[in-house]
Amino acid sequence: MKNRKTLYFILMFLPLLITAVAVGFLPDRIPAHYGFGGQADRWGSKYESFLFPAVTIGMGLFMLAMARIASRQELGGRNNEKVCMTAGIVLLTWFNVMNCCTLYTSFTQAEDLNALSLDISQIECILLGILMIVLGNVMPKLKRNSVIGLRTPWSMENDDVWRKCQRFGGISFIVAGILCAAAGFAVRGVGCLFWMLGIILADTAICVYYSYRAARKA
Repeated sequence: MKNRKTLYFILMFLPLLITAVAVGFLPDRIPAHYGFGGQADRWGSKYESFLFPAVTIGMGLFMLAMARIASRQELGGRNNEKVCMTAGIVLLTWFNVMNCCTLYTSFTQAEDLNALSLDISQIECILLGILMIVLGNVMPKLKRNSVIGLRTPWSMENDDVWRKCQRFGGISFIVAGILCAAAGFAVRGVGCLFWMLGIILADTAICVYYSYRAARKA
């Protein structure tokens, strides 16, 4: 657990360190926002690059708070805390990669993401798929809590229904993660993001319906 926390804090603050070094090499004017079509629709100061590291630190602190809350709701053991830390590590890895992509588009002053050989949308989709696969593998270990896992009014009814829902949710997350990663490899540009959104919405609907059915059969 100690090594896991060490890695967690490294990933939490690494974007800040990388950005602090990179900002000296960035042009003064960088693309600060892109529209759905991949075109830069706002330009800003290079110091806006620190916004992403700030969000990363905020997300890291949020996941730590969730880990503490989930841990307190578990009677004996530290499964919930470990799962939260694992989810946090994967999520922070996603933030680290996206921070590097943002610095790349800033350094090149990319006006059109579609013109880049590096497709940011594909990277987002593939990384999200990996995140879902990892979460799917650890979800069955979760004990009943109010902050992480497949949580619906029905899955929270009792421990037996909770276990069934986390087991189903884990399998469902893995399948959805594989589909998201596949979409990331197969589709370029904004179309990739629409596929990703559709897969997530479908998976959410399936999981909610399963939790309802599981509770009714209990």
